[in-house]
Amino acid sequence: MRGSKKGSVLLVVMALVLSLFLTACSQDTAKESEGGKDTDKNPSNEKQVEITWWNFPNFQALDGEVGKYEKEIIAAFNEKNPDIKVKLEMLTFEGGPEKLNVAIATNTAPDMIYDAPGRIIDWGKKGLLAPLNDMMPDDVKNDISPALMKQSMVGDQVYMYPFNTGPFMMAVNKTLFEDIGELDLLPLDRPDRTWTVAEYEKALHAVKEKAPGIIPSGFYAKSVAGDQGTRGYITNLGTSRFLNEDYSAVAINSESGIKGLEWVVQASRDGLVAPGAASLDAGDHNDLFLQGKMAFAINYSAVLKSLFAPNKTEDFEDVLLPYPTPDGSDPKLEPFLGGLAVFNNDDDKKAEAAKKLVDFIVNDPEWGEKNLIQTGGLSARNSVTGLYEGSEYEYSELARKFITDPPTIADGYAEVRTFWFPALQEAILETKSAKEALGEFAEKSNAAIEKAKAANK
Repeated sequence: MRGSKKGSVLLVVMALVLSLFLTACSQDTAKESEGGKDTDKNPSNEKQVEITWWNFPNFQALDGEVGKYEKEIIAAFNEKNPDIKVKLEMLTFEGGPEKLNVAIATNTAPDMIYDAPGRIIDWGKKGLLAPLNDMMPDDVKNDISPALMKQSMVGDQVYMYPFNTGPFMMAVNKTLFEDIGELDLLPLDRPDRTWTVAEYEKALHAVKEKAPGIIPSGFYAKSVAGDQGTRGYITNLGTSRFLNEDYSAVAINSESGIKGLEWVVQASRDGLVAPGAASLDAGDHNDLFLQGKMAFAINYSAVLKSLFAPNKTEDFEDVLLPYPTPDGSDPKLEPFLGGLAVFNNDDDKKAEAAKKLVDFIVNDPEWGEKNLIQTGGLSARNSVTGLYEGSEYEYSELARKFITDPPTIADGYAEVRTFWFPALQEAILETKSAKEALGEFAEKSNAAIEKAKAANK
């Protein structure tokens, strides 16, 4: 009897456990049948894809906090893409390039980056990026100028999604010239603001004589950052190209290029250039201008004007100007171009997730235009205009007609640019003549171009 009772109790317990198990399963099934609402809103870690986004300070800082705006982008993106987790890392313009080099060398590259063609196209040539052709139908490509698309591609592969642009040029402290009574020395009454080197020299001498505590103009030769400024300055002062038209060789070692660098050396001797320029980097140069200590900056744009605004420690009006040329002819301005790229990290899910983030940043109906305005730049799309009010944006739109092809997409450019600043230092310090410095630069650079061409075949 006891055995029979024990058996009965065991059967009851087993039945109860089975009943509870089936009830639980039934409840879980019911939850899953409700359209997967809970799963969609709170994706499990197993389903969530995590990507890394490395970004230079391409957007204006919110409340003085670098990266705060990017966090708002991510939050908005996650509302539409809760299954993608985005890890943001902000880079500095000074240390960022080296950090990227180390990451690539150690196979720890980010999944997505917002950068410029110089580095992005070099990575594309090395097979480090995922093509973005599937994101850019013909109607989009046809709405972007060929010059900008050329900077975004390797062959027929699109490796950078062009986003914001604007021509690089100079800036002047207009308020200073008003204060010294020499505003008429600036070409601001001309629709295209073009001017001659002689007119520029006259303006520099006016600053030196009437505002002796102010540095007339800037220059820098310490590092690769901001090389488009020194390039554009010197090539226009002498009306030279930096590379030849097919990017196969250096052209700035020509007679006109040498003339441009010689002008900088002489201006340095005459006290028209920031002292110690050989040991100044682009950031030092910018600081001098933003602090009201320097009349002309040689590396500016509508984008930089907007980004630099919070860093101004003096209240003055900064106005855009093209680089002067010997005869006042149209300058050749390299374009700033910012765009987004996706690294090929051998993970298709991460690559697709990164592409979704790229598309959101550029094309989202609400955030696309908002993001563009936050860069302070013009749209890479020809059909998108009139985003801003103000004469400087109007002038920047007009100055698009001066845009030329930059050397940044040349084979070996990443190495070529490392030879540029040492050459400038040698010329400014007068350890070599301008001709010798540019000749040696050309020799090293041409070898780097040939080596890269051979490697990319």
